[in-house]
Amino acid sequence: MQLLILFITGLAAGLLSGMFGVGGGVIIVPALVFFFGMTQQTASATSLVALLLPVGILGVYEYYQSGKISTDNIWFGLVIALGLFAGAFFGARLAIELSSDLLRRMFAVFLVLVAIRLWN
Repeated sequence: MQLLILFITGLAAGLLSGMFGVGGGVIIVPALVFFFGMTQQTASATSLVALLLPVGILGVYEYYQSGKISTDNIWFGLVIALGLFAGAFFGARLAIELSSDLLRRMFAVFLVLVAIRLWN
């Protein structure tokens, strides 16, 4: 049952990632906290493990084939990936120093702020 929940979580994250560009923080992390009782730090780290592989390559291919993104967009994404590389390191170092409760609350505030910004 645990493997099925993990697979469904990944499937939902993949679908939403393909549609909206979200997945790890919005789907995977909350699912790991709620369904598996992980701390915020453990859930974030587990989400990063899932994202280590080029899991979005098929989605990128579909968008490219349909003409929705160009080679320039791919280069933009690769430059963003360089920032993610460094940001994930420093973000993990910071998250390790914070309490799980504080980190969870900060994450909730972040999601609310993003929702408010997208609503307007």
